[in-house]
Amino acid sequence: MPAEDRALLKQILCELSIRTGDFVLASGKRSNLYIDARLTTCHARAMPLIGRCFLAKMDELGWRPAAVGGLTMGADPIAVAIARESLDRAGEPINAFVVRKEAKSHGMKQGVEGLALPAQIDVVVVDDVCSTGGSTVTAVERSREAGLNVLGAICLVDRKLGASENLAAIECAFASIFEIGELVAT
Repeated sequence: MPAEDRALLKQILCELSIRTGDFVLASGKRSNLYIDARLTTCHARAMPLIGRCFLAKMDELGWRPAAVGGLTMGADPIAVAIARESLDRAGEPINAFVVRKEAKSHGMKQGVEGLALPAQIDVVVVDDVCSTGGSTVTAVERSREAGLNVLGAICLVDRKLGASENLAAIECAFASIFEIGELVAT
């Protein structure tokens, strides 16, 4: 992964997204540290860095997906950044998709949007911050239910609170761009 891209992305994450205080995480656990990753993933300067870092991680892992996506809202800007940056590389572009929190109750009643389903294509599930990995597990399961072949999952920041183990329990490979200890002293 380009060291300068990763270093600049780390700097932006630390400046924009790290908060201290008393927080309840999506997992229900309490923490004195919160990572509001959307402040980074929606930031114009960070978007190309995110795309390139995720593409480099997929290359490192040997994953060649046709699309990337995950549970809305955290995954959306990451998937779009990857799709955009994939246009600047040799080979097939990588499309983005969205996994809804609940399937639509009208129209085609889909839970996965952005792909012609059943697609039966290789995908990578992405997420912004993983604590226990509940949102990522949900996205993997819904993607599989939609007929997608999930190569694995990658998150921007792994808080090291069980995501790796929970994804392993559903036989899903897992990687991250950063671990919490790289961003703050734990």
